[in-house]
Amino acid sequence: MSGHSKFANIKHKKEKNDAAKGKIFTIIGREIAVAVKEGGPDPANNYRLAAVIAKAKANNMPNDTIDRGIKKAAGDVGNVNYEYVTYEGYGPSGIAIIVDALTDNKNRTAANVRSAFTKGQGNIGTPGCVSFMFDKRGQIIIDKEECDLDADDLMMTALDAGAEDFAEEEDSFEILTDPDTFEEVRKALEDAGIPMISAEVTMIPQNYVELSDETAIKNLQKTLDLLEDDDDVQAVYHNWDE
Repeated sequence: MSGHSKFANIKHKKEKNDAAKGKIFTIIGREIAVAVKEGGPDPANNYRLAAVIAKAKANNMPNDTIDRGIKKAAGDVGNVNYEYVTYEGYGPSGIAIIVDALTDNKNRTAANVRSAFTKGQGNIGTPGCVSFMFDKRGQIIIDKEECDLDADDLMMTALDAGAEDFAEEEDSFEILTDPDTFEEVRKALEDAGIPMISAEVTMIPQNYVELSDETAIKNLQKTLDLLEDDDDVQAVYHNWDE
């Protein structure tokens, strides 16, 4: 099966998250609050909450922290006023960038995102200007060193659960699913005791773009760093081949 993984990018992203647990836990806490408000506190009957819990576990958030977040959100539903917003634009050399944010102040977030693009010599575009270059897929990453199954057994477990694609990389396995079946596949792997580095519905570039100009690389990294440092930003997707 074909491979789409950029595990080096994912691993780098995870390491940055490990160095800033406070930020990733804050992000997930907001997502829990919104999910509970929209669908209630029971993950068995709330797909979005189940997906956020999976993300929390993949980022090593303690179970008691997750439970406290759900209980707090359930008792504070009326005060949850976050909303999802998405921005699309271009970095240097036409690199496509999608920014997902969860905010209680759209004006503030829009200004910060626009500033991040501008400081990196890029620009915000109109909705849909780059999203057609990405596919929305469920993506699960498994570290080879943490997985007891061999590639064939893991692949069959994933495909039997409903996965669409399986790829073996140097350091990892990547499993891709339809967004609608992501939770079923993730749950099957969890029930099988398979540890996951990352488990989320994401935007995967159809093609990656290489950069050789050092100034363009520096400017793009500036934009990505500013976006990742913004507390309102939940996720950043791009097609730069790092």
